Amino acid sequence: MVKKILTWGSVAFLIFFVAYRPDAAANVFKSLGGGLVDIAQGFGDFFTGLVS
Repeated sequence: MVKKILTWGSVAFLIFFVAYRPDAAANVFKSLGGGLVDIAQGFGDFFTGLVS
């Protein structure tokens, strides 16, 4: 029950954030995407170093 409430609350907050602060929301998602790309690049470099 608590998990369902937290999930729906998070979805509602996300919709509110995107609707009322689209520039800030875009910056947050850009930062998260950049972080994921950096992590993937690090794993790629690690495995490249193992193979060569």
